[in-house]
Amino acid sequence: MNDPYKILGVAPTASADDIQKAYRKLAKKLHPDLNPGNPEAEERFKEVAGAYDLVGDAEKRKRFDSGEIDAAGAERSRQNYYWDYASSEQDHPYTDNSGFADFMESEDAFAELLRRSAQAQANRRGHDLKFRLPIEFVESIAGANRRLTLPDSSTIDVAIPPGMTDGQVLRLRGKGEPGSGKGAPGDILIEVEIRPDRSFTREGDDIYLELPVTLTETVLGARIKVPTPTGAVTMTVPKGSNTGSTLRLRGKGAPRQAGGHGDQLVKLKVVLPKEPDPELEAFVANWEGGKTYNPREEVAP
Repeated sequence: MNDPYKILGVAPTASADDIQKAYRKLAKKLHPDLNPGNPEAEERFKEVAGAYDLVGDAEKRKRFDSGEIDAAGAERSRQNYYWDYASSEQDHPYTDNSGFADFMESEDAFAELLRRSAQAQANRRGHDLKFRLPIEFVESIAGANRRLTLPDSSTIDVAIPPGMTDGQVLRLRGKGEPGSGKGAPGDILIEVEIRPDRSFTREGDDIYLELPVTLTETVLGARIKVPTPTGAVTMTVPKGSNTGSTLRLRGKGAPRQAGGHGDQLVKLKVVLPKEPDPELEAFVANWEGGKTYNPREEVAP
C-alpha cells in the first residue's frame, strides 16, 4: 500500500478531524454503490478505506507514524516502545477510536447512505428485459396478439393495442428478471417497430392511401371498394373526379388517445388499361372537346 496520507490527500500532521473529512469526501465520490460497473473507482475506494482504517484509528496511526507497522498494517521489526509497558488493566493511553466511531454513527449522512445501499443491494429489483418487436402497419392500427421468446426459451403472449406508433414502448410489469431478497421483479420493455406498408402511410391520426381508379369511374362516377387497415369499405367516387382528387373516409384513421379515430384520406389516381384499347383510341381521336381544353393553363410557362 502507498503512503496512507498521500492516498487521503492530507499531510502527516493533519488532525483526526481533517483526516475524517478527507475520507468522507473521497468515500462519497468513490463508493461502489455510487459507481456501478466502475472497477477503477472500486479499487480506489478500497485504497482509501484501507488508508483511513490505518490513520483514522489513533492507535494504528501512532504505531504507523513511529514505524512499528507499515502502510499495510503489518508489524515491522519489533522494538521496545512505551506502549509495550502500558497496563492491560486500563485503557491504552494512545487508544482513540472516536473518529471512526463518529463516522459510523447512524445519524451520519454517509453512514446512513451506506446502510441503505447495503439494504438496497440485498433487496435489489430485478433487471428489465428489453426487446424490439417488428409489426405490420395494419397491426399498429387495428391491434394484434404476438408471442415473444424470452432468453430462457420460455414464451410470453403480448397484446399490441390499437394505435401504436413507431418507437413506442410497451411495458409488461413484473415480467422481467426476478429481484433479490424482497426486491420486486423487473419489467419487460418492448419497443415497437412498424414495418413500412406499400399502400398506407400515417400522419398524426390520419391515414393516407393513393387509390388507382379507371377513366370510366372518374368520368361517370362510381361506388367502389376501398381498403382500410380494419377492412374494406364502400366509397362513392363523384362524377368528374380527377387524378389528385382526395376523398375523406371519416373515422377510418388511427385511434386517438383522447378517444375516437382520425380519418383516412384517399387520393385518386386515374390509370389507363395496360394494353392499348382501339375503341378508346378511336373515341379520343374523334373527341373534339379533348382538343380544345388546356389542362396546363395554370402551370407557369
